[in-house]
Amino acid sequence: MYFMYTLYRRYIMTRVSVAEARRDLAGIINRVSIARERVVISRHDTDVAAVISIDDLRLLDALMDKWEDEQDIADCEAALLEAREDRVSWEDIKTEFGL
Repeated sequence: MYFMYTLYRRYIMTRVSVAEARRDLAGIINRVSIARERVVISRHDTDVAAVISIDDLRLLDALMDKWEDEQDIADCEAALLEAREDRVSWEDIKTEFGL
């Protein structure tokens, strides 16, 4: 038996057991692809997987790429700041090596 447990924004999220998912995979795929429902699959009352539409997957991938890009930019900015703090002037190098 399907248990609808969350209405998140405009998405309905339904929770089913692994056994129910096996019995009604075609129905789950139809609800996900047509009704844009999200289905969480659980085993022994623990959520283990989710079935989402391909549009939601593409959106999730795009958001993850954006987040990773932002993290990379922040890491680069921190590295540049650190490099600027550790900089030694050319005059100091020449003096150190007697040039």
